[in-house]
Amino acid sequence: MDDYEVHNWVEEGGEKYNPNKDFQSLNAWQRSRDVKLFFYKKIIPELPIDEKFGLSAQIKRAAISITANIAEGYGRFHFQEGIQFYRISRGSLYELKDHLMSCYDLKFTDKKLYQEGLDMIEEAKRLTSGFINYQIRQKNNV
Repeated sequence: MDDYEVHNWVEEGGEKYNPNKDFQSLNAWQRSRDVKLFFYKKIIPELPIDEKFGLSAQIKRAAISITANIAEGYGRFHFQEGIQFYRISRGSLYELKDHLMSCYDLKFTDKKLYQEGLDMIEEAKRLTSGFINYQIRQKNNV
């Protein structure tokens, strides 16, 4: 192996480097991206103007955090570092679930949109938790 191949071998945790495989290939990231876009396109526009710097800002931070933490965790070399970022991502999904409940309770959104958001969040949480568990098994097998 030349230096480039060795670097990529190490960078990818011992797997042959594949430029087409990164965080975007993870189902957990893909579903989390769907959640983020759902909140930006369907929930935030429904909020009253006086929530622009309140609930809207909180939703934006949590929604961006979901995918950003999966991406950052994927870029970490050690399993435990990555796992911590994936757990933060999962925490942001729970935070968005609470924000969605607030939107529904305060009548900023209807039951249909509320249920659609809950379903998306639950699927993203399921996949993220599964990926965390997979990473824990990988860590323990090293």
